Amino acid sequence: MGWRIHLVDNPSARLLRLLVLLQARSRWSGRELAGRLEVSVRTLRYDIDKLRQLGYPVLSGTGAAGGYELQPGPVLPPLLLDDDEAVAMAIGLQLAAGAGGDLGEPASTALAKLHQLLPRRLYGRITALRRYTASVPHGSSIVELAVVTFLTSACRCHQRVRFVYTSRDGAISRRDVEPYRVLQLDGRWYLVAFDPQRDDWRSFRLDRLQVSKPAGARFSPRTPPEPAALLDSIDAAFRRHRATVVVAAAAEIVASRLPTSVPVETVDPGHCRVFATGDTAYSAAMNLLLLDQEFVVENTSPAVRAALQTISQRAAQAGTPPQPPA
Repeated sequence: MGWRIHLVDNPSARLLRLLVLLQARSRWSGRELAGRLEVSVRTLRYDIDKLRQLGYPVLSGTGAAGGYELQPGPVLPPLLLDDDEAVAMAIGLQLAAGAGGDLGEPASTALAKLHQLLPRRLYGRITALRRYTASVPHGSSIVELAVVTFLTSACRCHQRVRFVYTSRDGAISRRDVEPYRVLQLDGRWYLVAFDPQRDDWRSFRLDRLQVSKPAGARFSPRTPPEPAALLDSIDAAFRRHRATVVVAAAAEIVASRLPTSVPVETVDPGHCRVFATGDTAYSAAMNLLLLDQEFVVENTSPAVRAALQTISQRAAQAGTPPQPPA
């Protein structure tokens, strides 16, 4: 009851609460907002006017489809985030800062500003995310935020994690591992951990595991292999199909159309060599077609050659006009 009186009697707190509600949903009716704030409709209109004076463009309407809606304005107003939203923003800014390029510097400054305003209760989660996650450029993946924060926290606290894992071929196994890092590579999230049952370091795709909470017993950290070796183990699985081709175009022209992770070397002013990869034979073949230039295959697997032939046949058939019925 004391909170209700405090909120009604404190106009500044009420304005912040109103702003949180407007940002949480695209449209509110006046009765809904007044009920949430436990104020009269007249007081609500007064608070809406105060937000407009502060630069927040709040659109109002009448009738059955009326209500209040926070609109985009000429300047970016302050945003109010809940705990999970703040952690998610920190993840995104960290990945953008690590990727470099045009977004690297503004992402770093935005991340520094965010850390200055974070509540202390989030420091542990954010610190774990910054220390125990890493990214490789051109990666973007959608995973549950709760899974990422749980695993990074286990990395920080040196606690074992248990999960059910589905391998590439569909085999299901139960794992109890010592987590080390959470990595992002070419659009996928991975957990790098030491598996005591197999006495070796392993990597697991986050979208293929179902974690069991809470985290398990603590363990003494082991000396991990070199970062390059950890990435190579993941890279070998993701890029298992390879093809080396000579492209009839200058290296700078071809390289401008490809991610920086794809090696391109100059053969002569009008030709270059490209080392394409893919997690399947068809994806490797499709990546070659994306070069949009004539090319000759120097070296690849029979599976990739078969995929190129199949794609060529299907393309030829698709371009043939349909025959009239007999």
